[in-house]
Amino acid sequence: MKKVFSLFILCISILSFAQSKVPFTGKKGFNIVEGSSGTGTPAYHLNVKTNGEVYFGYVQVNQADGKETREDINAGKYNPTVMKVHFKKLEETFYVKFDKEKIYLTDEKGKVQTSEDCCSAKESQTSDSVFYQ
Repeated sequence: MKKVFSLFILCISILSFAQSKVPFTGKKGFNIVEGSSGTGTPAYHLNVKTNGEVYFGYVQVNQADGKETREDINAGKYNPTVMKVHFKKLEETFYVKFDKEKIYLTDEKGKVQTSEDCCSAKESQTSDSVFYQ
């Protein structure tokens, strides 16, 4: 019985060390993906729970008719490498990673994406956003 109990404690310890520590808890807003013309840019937010669960959401107000669309999804446990965000109502999927101060748009493997929209042809800028309350 002692061996079974010891093995159980060992497994729990390994699992707890395998989980990544979340960089913060609570709700923060960000603006990383632009909206479509006429629909208004979604106001994105994420909410990190103390148990490591991460929820992403948005509120979008249509500029033409004033209709508000909201959606919140559970993206699973915090992963410092990459997290998949899929909003069904917007029919939008993107990948991100975040730290205490910023969120980054990435590819499926966690490589931070760049954007040439802001800069000259020879420059590019990472697709990121600082968090706001």
